[in-house]
Amino acid sequence: MYSYLNGLITEINPNNIVVEVNNIGYEVLTPNPYDFKLDENEKVFIYHYVREDMIRLYGFKFQDAKKLFIKLLSVKGIGPKSAIAILATGNVDDVISAIEIGNVKFLSKFPGIGPKASQQIILDLKGKLNFEAERIILNNNISEVEEALKSLGYKAKEIKKAVKGLDNSKPTNQLLKDALQQMLK
Repeated sequence: MYSYLNGLITEINPNNIVVEVNNIGYEVLTPNPYDFKLDENEKVFIYHYVREDMIRLYGFKFQDAKKLFIKLLSVKGIGPKSAIAILATGNVDDVISAIEIGNVKFLSKFPGIGPKASQQIILDLKGKLNFEAERIILNNNISEVEEALKSLGYKAKEIKKAVKGLDNSKPTNQLLKDALQQMLK
C-alpha cells in the first residue's frame, strides 16, 4: 500500500522511528533506527504489514533492505520479527550471499533463526534474490544522465557533484532534471 514516506525524523527509539509527514507522526519499526538522523528530512522505504490482529509499518533506509524483508516474509516460518532481526544484524549483501551459497551457519547466527529455519530460507530463496540486475539498470540511468550532461558541455567534476545525491529509482528524464537543478544551487 505504501512505498515510502518522505518526512522529518522526530523520534529515534531502540526499535522504531517516528516520521512526521504533513503533521502526522508515523511510528515505523526499523532494523537499524540509528541509521536515520534526528530532525532531518529522510526517505524511509515502507512495508505495510497487515494481519487480523496487527497493523504495522516497517521502514528501511534502502530499497534493497525492503525487498529482502519482503522476500524473507515469503519463507514458511519467518515472520516480520525474524526478518527484522536478520536485517538488523546482517548486511543485505552478506545475507544474500549466504543464501546463494547455502551458508546455514551464517543464517543460524541471527536471533530466532535456527538451522531448520536457515535451511528453509535457503530452499525458498536461493536464486530468487537478483537485486544486482536491478541495480545495474538503475546505475545505467545515472550513466545516461552523466553522458547527457557531458554532451551539454559540463565538466566531469560538475557532473559528479550533480549526480551524487540523485534518487536513481526515478526515470532518466527526471534524473536529468534533478541533476540540472542540483547544478543551479
